[in-house]
Amino acid sequence: MIDMELLRKLIRLVEESGIDSLEVERFATRIRIRKSPLVGGGGFMASAPAVAPAQPEPETGQTGDASRESPAAEVAAQASAGDSDLHDIVSPMVGTFYRAPTPDAPAYVEVGDRVEEGQTLCILEAMKLMNELEAEVTGVVREIVVTNAEPVEYGQLLFRVEPDAAA
Repeated sequence: MIDMELLRKLIRLVEESGIDSLEVERFATRIRIRKSPLVGGGGFMASAPAVAPAQPEPETGQTGDASRESPAAEVAAQASAGDSDLHDIVSPMVGTFYRAPTPDAPAYVEVGDRVEEGQTLCILEAMKLMNELEAEVTGVVREIVVTNAEPVEYGQLLFRVEPDAAA
């Protein structure tokens, strides 16, 4: 049986925080709360869990990731400082970066490709969940910072896109 008060508290936590989704598993019950809707096609999620823990969390369900956000966010900020006309797309989660939907398929995007806002750029895998990362702006991909099948951290720079407005 689901404790409705706990469910309300979890929903409030997601609404009031900067995270996009939360998943809690206790005994045989799994609760997944997500701000963004899923997109069609292949069963992939449009947005990723905020953190994908590698091991069970304490009873509180908190991950204590605040200390991990700062260094990655600083690196992304430093990388973008040199080219202010480029839009940096960073990883919303810890996971493995894949440039294509399957090993034998072509990459979603290459350097120099034009992308539309909402277009899939890559897949981030975390705990056997495949999460599509979408373009945040319309423009031209100027840099792909990570290589295929490389582990990535929360806030790590993945793509640099030159938005149409910068042209």
